Amino acid sequence: MPTIELTLPRQHAGQATITREARRFNCLACGRRYGKTTYGIDRCVTPDVLAFPVGWFSPTYKMLLEVWREAVRVLKPIATRISTADHRIENMAGGVLEFWSLDNPDSARGRKYKRIIVDEAAMVPALMDAWQYALRPTLVDYEGDAYFLSTPKGRNGFWQMWQWGQDPLKSEWASWQMPSSVNPRIKASELDAMRDTMPERVYSQEIEARFLEDGGSVFRGITAAATAQAQEVAAPGHSYVMGLDFARSDDFTVLTVIDATTNCLVALDRFNQIDYHIQSGRIEAMATRFRPDAIVAETNSIGIPMIEQLQRMGLPIVPFTTTNASKQIAIDSLALAFERGQLRIIPDPVLMAELGAFTMEKLPSGMLRYSAPAGGHDDTVMSLAFAWHGMTGRTATATAPAVVSSSAQVKEMFG
Repeated sequence: MPTIELTLPRQHAGQATITREARRFNCLACGRRYGKTTYGIDRCVTPDVLAFPVGWFSPTYKMLLEVWREAVRVLKPIATRISTADHRIENMAGGVLEFWSLDNPDSARGRKYKRIIVDEAAMVPALMDAWQYALRPTLVDYEGDAYFLSTPKGRNGFWQMWQWGQDPLKSEWASWQMPSSVNPRIKASELDAMRDTMPERVYSQEIEARFLEDGGSVFRGITAAATAQAQEVAAPGHSYVMGLDFARSDDFTVLTVIDATTNCLVALDRFNQIDYHIQSGRIEAMATRFRPDAIVAETNSIGIPMIEQLQRMGLPIVPFTTTNASKQIAIDSLALAFERGQLRIIPDPVLMAELGAFTMEKLPSGMLRYSAPAGGHDDTVMSLAFAWHGMTGRTATATAPAVVSSSAQVKEMFG
């Protein structure tokens, strides 16, 4: 086989970081002119995939054409056949690069790829559906990998994938957030000029690659509140309240611990796919470390038998029955705590991501429905809401409590 030589631009430090840290599924949120298209093309011709089929997916046909022209220019030295009609480049190693528009995600059904690149992923309508029903199955035959590259566009499916990359329990996913300034080819003076002329929110999203809260977001001031320090055991003289959200199917059981003396979240444990005996052991171990005055636990789903078991173990369980109305009370109370600066939290990446993605929807009945986005989780949010609910000493039908600020208050509320 002839020697294949292809000259590509040298990766800048940010791109090299992604290459070094990449896992199977990779999500890059980057600012404009970061160099994501160049990096995406680079990923299409690495030695491990050059002899295999690779798929490139763009949100629209027009956006596909821009990348197609650049790919033809860069890959022409190793191309053996270029089909403009099919947007297909065959190379000397026997591999092929195919381009698709996600105007119709089903168009690539039946294909199999060693790697796929999803360009401007935040602009793909119903990205999660496209991924789960059309794109993910194309990677089965070769146990392929994927790169999702985009500037953020609010908190949508791309945001959800970026969260997965921040979750240490999702070992196949990795994600990065890199502003335009990471690209050394962009002059700082140009970025400064844009900052002076662009609205702050626009600059924050387009240049700094930040996921902005949209109108449906529930929690504000999350970053400002993430200044608490984690604790391993109870501090002398402090009182604690725990929140407990039990797992359902693919969800996670989550324990959160709030120091009632300082109004700080100081511990979080999150786990799934372990039997109930081991779960109860982890719950008991956390309770032993912090000696909480109350553990507010959801009674729904598997909650009732677990609560009964934990009560037999002597733990101070306070049941919480989740309805749409009681959930709204607990979530509203937690949101108000963030807005008023009454609660500080540890900067746990999963908790921060779930709080940021948590949304509300107004139902035809006029009531509000709170939930994570499609494909996401809200287990850490609900566990924290239960713990804060315990802090405020409210029942599901109460109205406006005072914040617990002393050990005596906690003990008075829960006996």
